[in-house]
Amino acid sequence: MTTAIDWDALATAATLARASAYAPYSGFAVGSAVLTDDGRIVTGANVENAVYGLGICAERVAIAAEDAAGARRIRAIAVCTDTEPPARPCGPCLQVMAEFGDDIPILLFSIQGHRQMSSARELLPEPFSLPKPS
Repeated sequence: MTTAIDWDALATAATLARASAYAPYSGFAVGSAVLTDDGRIVTGANVENAVYGLGICAERVAIAAEDAAGARRIRAIAVCTDTEPPARPCGPCLQVMAEFGDDIPILLFSIQGHRQMSSARELLPEPFSLPKPS
């Protein structure tokens, strides 16, 4: 039996992660927290670069950390921004999420307190996929 998702704990972790964002060019700080299948919370913040294409979103930082920690499935993800309404993950982040979960529930929220529930499947209904080798 799967335990309930503690959305407040995920939101707190994403908010704390947002404080570590490196966003000197846009000033758009984002924090993300991933809940793994084994119950761990792993966080990430966006990291910008003077070569804009080399920046990486908070969601993918958290997912990379989750993968590096040995987890392979995401149960839920929270994304913290300073926008109203809360910003949604970009297409590349949603595609990466699709690699680690079938329909991941996503809490989008702002530091002003607005919360919106969504899912990876709702935001990216037909992700690209390949058969996994046996």
